Amino acid sequence: MNGKAAVLFTAFLMAALALPHGIFAADEDIQKKVDALSKEVQSLQQQVAQPKEGKKSISDWLMIGGDYRFRIDSLRGEVPNYLSFSDYMAWVMGGMVGSPAITPSSTVKNDTLYTNRFGLNITAKVMKDVTFHTRLLMYKEFGSQANDASRGTYFADRIGVFDGTLGHVPSDGGVAVDQVYMTINNIFNQPIWFSIGRRPSTGGIPTHLRQDNEKPGVSGVSGLLVDYAYDGLTLGYAPDIDGLPGAYAKFCYGRGYQHGFHSGQPGEVKNMDMMGFVVVPYDTDPLSIHLQVNHAMDIIDFPTIKDSSLGSLGPTTNLGDIDQFGIVVMSTLKKVGPGTLNMFASGAMDKTHPNDNHPTFNGMPLSNIGLMYTGTKESTTGNAIYLGARYDLPTKTMLGFEYNHGSKNWISFVPAADDMWTSKLGTRGDVYEVYVIQELRKIPIASYRAKTFVRLGYQYYDFEYTGSNNWVGGPVAISDVASNPQMLTPMKNAQDLYATLEVKF
Repeated sequence: MNGKAAVLFTAFLMAALALPHGIFAADEDIQKKVDALSKEVQSLQQQVAQPKEGKKSISDWLMIGGDYRFRIDSLRGEVPNYLSFSDYMAWVMGGMVGSPAITPSSTVKNDTLYTNRFGLNITAKVMKDVTFHTRLLMYKEFGSQANDASRGTYFADRIGVFDGTLGHVPSDGGVAVDQVYMTINNIFNQPIWFSIGRRPSTGGIPTHLRQDNEKPGVSGVSGLLVDYAYDGLTLGYAPDIDGLPGAYAKFCYGRGYQHGFHSGQPGEVKNMDMMGFVVVPYDTDPLSIHLQVNHAMDIIDFPTIKDSSLGSLGPTTNLGDIDQFGIVVMSTLKKVGPGTLNMFASGAMDKTHPNDNHPTFNGMPLSNIGLMYTGTKESTTGNAIYLGARYDLPTKTMLGFEYNHGSKNWISFVPAADDMWTSKLGTRGDVYEVYVIQELRKIPIASYRAKTFVRLGYQYYDFEYTGSNNWVGGPVAISDVASNPQMLTPMKNAQDLYATLEVKF
C-alpha cells in the first residue's frame, strides 16, 4: 500500500468509526421525542377513558341516532258510482229538477310513488334523573316540494298535512320537530316519572313489529287507539312487584287543538284536549298486557290543513266528546322451530257523545251533520280488532301477516300511521297485510342496534262503510253511496304494493 492509499484508507476508517456515533446520537434524540409523544397520547387516552372528577366524555351524556328510508309504493283503488256533495247541492239549487248527476265508477292509481324519509334522534342526560330527547323528521316525495302525489279527496287523514301528521306523511321536505320533551325520573326517590313536551305518541305497540323497530318502553301507546303526534305530558309510576314483572301505570294529557284569542262569544271554537290512562300489569317477553282508556274533549270538526286538496280547511266548531277503551296482548315465543314467533291481539271500542253543533264547509253550514251522525243526533258505539304475527328466522329474515277490522261506527286517533292510502287501523271494513323483512347480515358499527334492511309488503283494503278515519258525519254503506251525497270520494277497495330500503343507526 503506497502512502496515498494509506492516507485514503485511514480517512475512510476514521469516518466509518465516527458514523455510528452520529447515527446513535440521532436515534437517541428521535427515541426521546417518540417516548414523550407516546406519554402525551397515553395521558389523553386515560383522560378520555377515566375523566377527572367534574368532567365527562361527550359519549357519557349525549346519544345521537337516526334512520333513513327510501320507499316505493304502487297504489290502486276502485271508486264506485256515487253522488258527490257538490252535484247534490247543484241539483238542490237548480230546483231539484230531474235527478242529481251521479259520478261514474273509476279506477284510480299511482303506479310509482317514490318517497324519502329521514329521522334524527338526540338524547341528552342533563343531570342525574333528568333527560332531554328530540326527534327531527323530514318526509317528501321524489320531485316535489309538496304532497301532491300522495294526498287526495278519498280519506280525511290524507287530504293534506296537519299538526298531528307533520313528518309522518309526505310533506314539503322541511325538517319538522316530531318529538321534543324532557323527563324527570325517581321523583321523591320513588319509581315515579314526569315528562312534558311533544310526545312519543306514534308507532305504538304492536305496530313496531312490521316497522322492524324496538318495542316502545313506558312511553308507548296502543297503536290501535292512538297514532298522532301531540303536545302534552305524562305522569307515571312503575312499582317493583315480584308477581307483576314490568308493571307500570301512567296518566297522559295532550292538547289536540289550541284556539287563539277569544272574547267568550257563543259559537267560538274551544281547545280540543285529550286524556288517557294506561295500565300495564304484566310486561315480559312471553306475555305483555297493555290496557288503555282515552277521553277526547271538545272534538273539532276540521283540523287546520296545510296544502289541502279541498281548499282552505280549519276548525269552525266543537262537535262533542269521544271515549275509547283498548287492550293489547303480545307474546314472544323463542325456539319455535328454527326461529322466534311474535304474536299479538288487540281490541278496542269507542263511544261518541255529540252536542248540537254543526260544521261549516267553505262558508256553507252543514246543518244536518255532526259527530258521527247525519240527521238525528245520537251517540254511537264502534269497535275494532287487530291481529298479527311475525316469524323471525336465524337468517335475519322476518315473515309477517296482519289483519284488522273496524265496524260501521269505528273511530280512532291514528292519522300519523305509516300507510299511504289511509291509516289501516282506522278503516271501517277489513285490511289484510303481508310482508317480509330481510336484514343485512353485517356487523353493526354505529351502535349495537344499527341495522340495514329491505322490506317488501302488500296491503288490501276492503271498505264496508264510508268515513274511515273521519268523525264528521255518519257512515254510509258503500252500496248506498249513489243515493247519499258524499263530501269525500268513496272507495270500495284499495291496494298498495310497497318496498323499502332502510337504515337505522
